[in-house]
Amino acid sequence: MGSRGISLVGAAEGLAAELDALDSQALPDDPGMEKQLLGISARQIDRRLQAKKSERKRRIYGRTQPGSVLKHHIPVKTDSWDVTSPGFSEVDLVAHCGNSGDGEFAHTLNLTDIHSGWTESRALLGKSQVAVQQALDEIEGGLPFRLLGVDSDNGSEFINWHLKRWCEQKQIQLTRGRPYKKDDNAQVEQKNWTHVRKLLGWERYDSPAAVETINDLYRHELRLWMNLYLPSVKLVKKVRVGSKVRRIYDAAQTPLQRVLACRQAKPEQVAELKKLRQSLDPFQLGKLIDQKLQRIYDLANRRLSPKVTAENHAAQAKEKTQRGRRNGCGKAAPWKSPKPDFSTELGNRAKSARFPLSHSRDGGGPSVTFPMSRRSNPGLHL
Repeated sequence: MGSRGISLVGAAEGLAAELDALDSQALPDDPGMEKQLLGISARQIDRRLQAKKSERKRRIYGRTQPGSVLKHHIPVKTDSWDVTSPGFSEVDLVAHCGNSGDGEFAHTLNLTDIHSGWTESRALLGKSQVAVQQALDEIEGGLPFRLLGVDSDNGSEFINWHLKRWCEQKQIQLTRGRPYKKDDNAQVEQKNWTHVRKLLGWERYDSPAAVETINDLYRHELRLWMNLYLPSVKLVKKVRVGSKVRRIYDAAQTPLQRVLACRQAKPEQVAELKKLRQSLDPFQLGKLIDQKLQRIYDLANRRLSPKVTAENHAAQAKEKTQRGRRNGCGKAAPWKSPKPDFSTELGNRAKSARFPLSHSRDGGGPSVTFPMSRRSNPGLHL
């Protein structure tokens, strides 16, 4: 601004004749002011405008609106999580707005426990402060351990008196990440993709019926599948070997297995979850998830959802591959043999979406491969 301000002042000097024609009361004749304007430096302009610049808010990206009322009363957590017991969690909202952010639409509230990886989700119509607090209250009651801490971003749906009062009553630690730093909430950001986007995609859901159907999936089948049957690994440490960093992970465990290994778990709920795990059939659970996902897709607002079909997606991918092979080198060189096409019935999620199990015993579904996990079309990847 300083250098450009100097240029503007210089250009204004040529308009002195026009300024003289103005009303003397509207523009007082002050030779001292004119001399200061013509002799001001770029740094002096920056210093004079510093207070005004601080009043201007930074441009907001995405759907998160900053909550500035309680920011100074809620501590910022920037250090890495180093917890050995469940209870400390990260929370975030995922917008299901489609191609338009206008009006009221559904959001998914995600809560992820740092130690165990236990994840709970709830769908909300809008993101009012009261609705977020009520959803967190419902999630807190269904956790197999006591909720000790909630770490969120700086959105007004979390930074408000409703949530702060609720955390104080429950004796829950409330912290927040740094503004515009998604890595501060890396745990829940990962679950936003694996537990929400890969299932519901980028369609718009803006009806109470759609929210209720999504919640029916979140509260029952999907919650049991993700927490009782889906294993994951956790980073134990990093070891530097020369110029490279080697990451060492622990053995793959389900969130339920990590909860069982902790003394802080609630005995009654843990016993019930163990019985459910022994009695449920994961293959039948997958079919039920498929059926409910199909009902959810049918309730999407297609008019405001992305217009992407399996056919034009495959055509775009093929064109991109051919263009890369014509001008590429190495693995993309023209003389290399083409890679096989991994397009499957997951390509059109609204018509033939299904719950893929790589160990499916009926042989009806394809095994999940890495190229499939890179697809832009949503689908449950295990």
